[in-house]
Formats: sequence, structure tokens, C-alpha cells
Amino acid sequence: MAEHEDKEVVALTQNVGEVTIEDRGTDSKDKDESSGGVMGFIKDVGHAIGGLFSWGAPDADIAGFNIPVINTKRCEIIIDVKITNPNPVPIPLVDMIYDISSDGRKLCSGTIPDAGTVHAHGHETVKIPLTLIYKDIIDTFDDIEPGQIIPYLAKVTLLVDVPVIGRITIPLEKKGEIPIPHKPDVDLDKIDWDHLSLEETAATLHLSLKNMNKFDIGINSFEYDLQIADVSIGKASLKEATEVKGEDVGQLQVPITFRPKDFGGALWDIMRGRGTGYTMVGAIEVDTPFGPMHLPFSKTSETTLKNKEDGDED
Repeated sequence: MAEHEDKEVVALTQNVGEVTIEDRGTDSKDKDESSGGVMGFIKDVGHAIGGLFSWGAPDADIAGFNIPVINTKRCEIIIDVKITNPNPVPIPLVDMIYDISSDGRKLCSGTIPDAGTVHAHGHETVKIPLTLIYKDIIDTFDDIEPGQIIPYLAKVTLLVDVPVIGRITIPLEKKGEIPIPHKPDVDLDKIDWDHLSLEETAATLHLSLKNMNKFDIGINSFEYDLQIADVSIGKASLKEATEVKGEDVGQLQVPITFRPKDFGGALWDIMRGRGTGYTMVGAIEVDTPFGPMHLPFSKTSETTLKNKEDGDED
């Protein structure tokens, strides 16, 4: 019986595994004769298959965690997920599952179905928009209060359908910090009446602004409406670049001009040092390590306001 010891094994290695084609029972003579025939054809097919089915798993990364809107009520977040497709055909994103937590406590979660398609040999950035409502968080967790900075862990899971490979799961994570903003505490320390006249009065408001947050704020603008004896004597906007450290107090000097005769004799008595309470309502625009914020404030006090120094009725 003729021995067939010489065997030809052709292995085609793919990204997704190995395909082995064996030619059994071919002696040396047959092998020589077929080197340009059957085996050559098999090798050509192998190269063609290798080029056609060069599949690989897509690559993904959390490219950004942006906070376009943040105030004392809510925080709007956009998570940018960059996905790269190394394959020669587009691949669909089945689902994107996200979960935001802080110290193991879930803040929000959800699923984005049919998140789109990543082009062949291309990349796409998919945006995941979500909103944190601070009242819900504070009502749910007793140890979270306005003014704090809390850690977050963002988890994103991609479900992707890749031809030949099948459905795969790509887990992603990103850590960072999120603030829970607190409105500032504004006090009107005193009023300097720079010029007294029924036709026009100019004054300077001396304000103390306490930053109730654990992070620094840079004041860009200050808007207010001052009411004395239930009479609104002026609205104004001040642009002043002042930085107030976290949980610290800053000082502001705000000018104001109005016409006392428009408000009657009661206001004139107040200006001459009789004294009364006040209400101040407004907002400040600030820069923070987490982006710009709009922080409203309101203050009502029965503290007596005197002209410059107590008893001075210039």
C-alpha cells in the first residue's frame, strides 16, 4: 500500500480565529503537478477571504463629559462617546446604556436604543444628553446638601453588532466631580449717600457676599433690585471681576442713582437717616471650575440702615 506521508496544510489566520484547509492523500508527484492548479486556487481563495473578512472589534472611549448648563436647580450633562470602526462595512449600534452614580448611589440611568451607525473604516462621536435635578438628589440622599462637591462615576455600555463576530459589549467608565450649587448670601452692610437731592440722589451700596459653596467663584456681573420700605428705588447691573474663595466672604461696592421725588416724602425721611428694613433681589453670573453659573439671590432684613455713620444726617 502506497504511503502518503507528504501532506499539505494551508492555514488562513483571521482576526476572528483560524480556518484550516487540509489536502490529504497527495503524494509528491501529485503535489508538484497541482502546485499551480488546485493548491494555487486554494491559496488565492485564502487571500481573497482574508481580505474580505478582516473583521475586528470596534474601539470606544468617553471623549468628553461636558456641563453646558448648571445652576441651583439642575445640571445638564452631555457625555461624548467616540467609536472607531476598523471594518470594511458600517456597523450598527444596538443600544447605549448609561449609569451615573456617586459613592455607589445611583443618580440617574437610562438606555438609548438604536444609537446610530458607525461608517466603515471611520469613527463617530455619539452624544448622550442627561439631566440631574438637584432637588431629587437632595431629597433622596440625606448627606448631600447644596454647596457640596460630590464624586461621580459614569458608566456607559455599548452593544454593537459586528458582522462575522456577532454582538459584542463594550464597557466604558469615567470618574470626576459634580457640584451641587448653592445661592450666595448677600447682605447690605450700609449705604453711603454720595449726593442727596430731590431731583437726583447718588449712593453707594456696600455689600457682603458670602460664597456658600465649597468651590471658588469669579463674579462677572451682579444684577439687583433694591427695595426700601416696600419701595423699589433702583435696579442696576454691575460688571465687576471679583473672586470669592469657597465658603468665604467678598465685598462689593455698587453705585445707584435715582430721583427721590418720584417716591414721596417717606423715602426722603429714610435717606436722612430715619432707617428701615430692605429687600434685595438679584442674580450674579460667575465662573467656576465646573463652568459658568447663574446664581440667584434674595435677602430681606429688618436691619436699620443709616446714612454713613449712625446719627449722621448730612
